[in-house]
Amino acid sequence: MDTSSLSQSNLDLSKLSDFDKRDLQQQISNEMQKAKIQESIHNLTDICWTKCITGGISSGKMSGKEESCAANCVERFLEANTAVLKHLERMRGEM
Repeated sequence: MDTSSLSQSNLDLSKLSDFDKRDLQQQISNEMQKAKIQESIHNLTDICWTKCITGGISSGKMSGKEESCAANCVERFLEANTAVLKHLERMRGEM
């Protein structure tokens, strides 16, 4: 670890103003949300690729069947995620 990384890891967060603390918390929250979105995209890619791409893509294009399957897979994945999120929101509202 270089000295700049070391000095950054020893920052005293208690010296931040309330505004800066809220701003830092928001930035951290945003980064965590971006990481979750990226993870979902990677999962979607893995699932749909495995399910739909049955052969090699030697021509640089998917076959019509593979393309249709991939589009359908993505649509189902997004619908399932939306349904889960709506259900969790309802559950949270009941608490």
